[in-house]
Amino acid sequence: MRAVKSRDTGPEVRVAQRLDELGIAHRRDAADLPGRPDFVVDGAGIAIFVHGCWWHAHDCHRGARTPKSNRDYWVAKIQRNRRRDRRVTRELRAAGWSVWVVWECRLKQSGLPSRLEGTLRESLR
Repeated sequence: MRAVKSRDTGPEVRVAQRLDELGIAHRRDAADLPGRPDFVVDGAGIAIFVHGCWWHAHDCHRGARTPKSNRDYWVAKIQRNRRRDRRVTRELRAAGWSVWVVWECRLKQSGLPSRLEGTLRESLR
């Protein structure tokens, strides 16, 4: 587990590069907000989380896998992650933030989701 990175993961680096290419000013790992979003676009009020499919139980093939060893521990851990994600999203929305989740598998398929790109471009106008 020591080798599992919590920041500057491959998906996060790809999102950061794309935000830079689009010329979108952003902050990384905003410790002043609930859940410490991976990226924050302050001017647009957008908090972006880059989620690993397995760690957050996405509905793709990778997120649906269940470990064979120490199964009870991992199932409980992932359930806690999902509960925390829902709580943090509620808190951010209550504070007026728009919350976006970018899934690892979607980044592999097509880069930054076009809906997110379009919204970011619109918010900068």
